[in-house]
Amino acid sequence: MQKVIALLLLLTLKLSVIHAQTTWPKAPVMVNAKINSSGELEITPSSTSSQNDFDFLAGKWTMHNKRLKTRLNNCTEWIEYESTDENFGTILNGLGNMDIFKTAFNQVKDKPYEGLTLRLFNPQTKLWSLYWVDSNSGTMDPPVVGSFEGNIGKFFCKDVFKGKPILVVFVWDKTDKDNPVWSQAFSPDNGVTWEWNLTNTSHRIK
Repeated sequence: MQKVIALLLLLTLKLSVIHAQTTWPKAPVMVNAKINSSGELEITPSSTSSQNDFDFLAGKWTMHNKRLKTRLNNCTEWIEYESTDENFGTILNGLGNMDIFKTAFNQVKDKPYEGLTLRLFNPQTKLWSLYWVDSNSGTMDPPVVGSFEGNIGKFFCKDVFKGKPILVVFVWDKTDKDNPVWSQAFSPDNGVTWEWNLTNTSHRIK
C-alpha cells in the first residue's frame, strides 16, 4: 500500500511539473530579435509598437508566481508563492510606466522581497526598455528591450549568469488584460534553446 501511495505522489508531482512547463509560450522566442554576424543582439520594433502598450497594467494586482528552484542546471523543481503589485500608470507624459512588486517569499534573505520595474518607451526607435531592481541587490539589471506584436510582447538582453554569457527574454501575454501572464527564460546558446525559469499570472483587484 505504501508503494502505491508513493507512486501516486510521484505521478502527481510529475504532472504538476509538466503542467507548469506547458504554460510557457510555445511560439518561436527570437521574434524581432537576432544575433548578427558580429555577435551583437539586434532588436527591431514591431510595426504596431506603441507608447500605450503597457497602459493595461495601471492598478493593483495579486500575483501567483512559479520559480524554477535552480537555473540552467536541469532542474525540474518549482517553487510557488504569492505576491502583490501596484502599477502607477503612465509617467513622463506617457513615455514611461512603473510598478512595485512585493512578496513575503525571498530566496536570498530572511526578510520580505520588493522589486521595482521601470519601463521606458523610446519614440525614435519605437522600442521599450524594461529595467528591474530588487531589494536584495539595489542594482538595476541590464534592460530587456523589445515591443509588442499584437498581445504578445518580447523583450531581450545579453547578461551574465554564474560567470557565463546568456540571453534573457521577458514575454508578456496581455490577451486577457485583467489576468496577464509574464514569463522569463534564459538561453546559454544565443537563442537556440531556452529554459523557462519564472512566470506569474496577475489578477486585477482594482
